[in-house]
Amino acid sequence: MDTLLLSRIQFGANISFHILFPTITIALGWVLLFFKLRFNATGETKWMDAYRFWVKVFALSFAMGVVSGITMSFQFGTNWPGFMETVGNIAGPLLAYEVLTAFFLEAVFLGIMLFGFSRVPGWLHTLATFLVAFGTTMSAFWILVLNSWMHTPVGFEMIDGVAHATDWVAILFNPSMPYRLVHMLLASGLTVAFLIAGFSAFRMLLGDKGRDVRAALKTALIMGASLIPLQILAGDMHGLNTLEYQPQKVAAMEGNWETGTNVPLLLFAIPDEDARENRMEIAIPNGASLILTHKADGEVPGLNDFVTEDGEVLHPPVAPVFFAFRIMVGTGMAMLLLSWAGVYFMARRRDAGAVPKPLLVVLVPMAFSGWVATLAGWYTTEIGRQPWLVQGVLSTKDAVADVPAPFVGMTLVTYLAIYAALLAAYIFVLFFLATKASRGETVHPSAPQSGEAVARQIPAE
Repeated sequence: MDTLLLSRIQFGANISFHILFPTITIALGWVLLFFKLRFNATGETKWMDAYRFWVKVFALSFAMGVVSGITMSFQFGTNWPGFMETVGNIAGPLLAYEVLTAFFLEAVFLGIMLFGFSRVPGWLHTLATFLVAFGTTMSAFWILVLNSWMHTPVGFEMIDGVAHATDWVAILFNPSMPYRLVHMLLASGLTVAFLIAGFSAFRMLLGDKGRDVRAALKTALIMGASLIPLQILAGDMHGLNTLEYQPQKVAAMEGNWETGTNVPLLLFAIPDEDARENRMEIAIPNGASLILTHKADGEVPGLNDFVTEDGEVLHPPVAPVFFAFRIMVGTGMAMLLLSWAGVYFMARRRDAGAVPKPLLVVLVPMAFSGWVATLAGWYTTEIGRQPWLVQGVLSTKDAVADVPAPFVGMTLVTYLAIYAALLAAYIFVLFFLATKASRGETVHPSAPQSGEAVARQIPAE
């Protein structure tokens, strides 16, 4: 493998590992705020017990996200110098704004959120929780502004091969930014909903029927059941936006080779780029046209439109985009089914304890389903942008560093080994925390043991 492919794999591996943790912290911060506000309003200690358990998960996820994010940012210089050389006048300020307005906000108030239960007034602790949650969302905003601009670049001019901003408002609110931001925030909400549901189900299977566990499970299932229809709607709108600005990506997602009308929706196929056709198709007639244009006879772009006369391919690799898109959609359908089933059983008795054991068993592996859907969606988006790094402005091959392939390969293997170990350790710690909590134990024996203990120490709000 050459330097370009190895560098792409390495950056893909880094961002795949990194994105797992912001996907959790973005929404988990708001869930923690909900737990805290419910405790403030009702005085019921189950909400503070739920807060104390999940704030540990937040802290661990935040730390993993920070470390992996720093590693990833170095690769702009080591592997992709052409990126900053060409669009650094736009990318640099956006990344700086993310640090100044989001990361610092999180870092300043995280300590109060984690350790201020009995050391600051209750209102200040609640405020700190809000500011940390707001900071995670602002971080997502800035990163998605930059990423969206790379897909739909506007508000700039090229001077001597370098991009210069001419309209920062247009850059910030570029054509795809609102759709990507909403899609990502909802994805984070679903990731957290099923993470909480999965580990709450795990604790219930261990025999923990505590009120905090049932409250967390109920919150998570309602959250998942509410967000998944919104995500389907947001995904549809995002798809229409992508059809307008990146039709080659949509063609790859649909596995459609020839532009035409009445295009079927492929449930399964094996794309063959050499033969430029699909094998083993299972399709719904007119489905793709109906979804993408809302008309059965609507026109859908074909991949063959993105091949030049001299044979240069200007569309992304088809198979990775095609299958990643279906994994994302399939995972979303499973989320819809399970969350609605859980809400149905809870509604019958108005208690999370009514969720049957078989559903609890299924929810445990679904704890990480949000990761699967997020990564599949991310691969669909980012691989689907190829061969461009910045759509129509900078190609991927023109941005890569002139580094010997063995050097990139060596660091890639090192990254993969470290990330595999860290991911295994992270998942182990989550199950460790859940097991300890189900036994009524705490990781730090000196910490308050329950919501009642915490409630006695927090000044009234």
